[in-house]
Amino acid sequence: MEEKLTKENLWLYILSILKERPAYPYEIGKLIEERFGWKPARVTAYMVMRSLRAKGYVRISVRRGEDTGKMRNYYEITESGIKLLEKGLQFLEKTLESLKGEH
Repeated sequence: MEEKLTKENLWLYILSILKERPAYPYEIGKLIEERFGWKPARVTAYMVMRSLRAKGYVRISVRRGEDTGKMRNYYEITESGIKLLEKGLQFLEKTLESLKGEH
């Protein structure tokens, strides 16, 4: 059950993190682990981020990392990504209300 609510909805977790601030891929995985208590497989996270980028929900900006000073690809959420996140969260809220019997 947990896998269905986590891995299969990884896009929600990623967009939620990116709504707060841009982040590079490894950092996104760490932030998901810290905030939500589970760690997505690195390959899976990269595939989801690639898909989100291809659909225009996130974009990449190259900038110097604050921690190492190295140039990194930072992912940023786009306006359409924010709308998708809001739509996904609304769907989850309605579903949860229905499951609880709160109409």
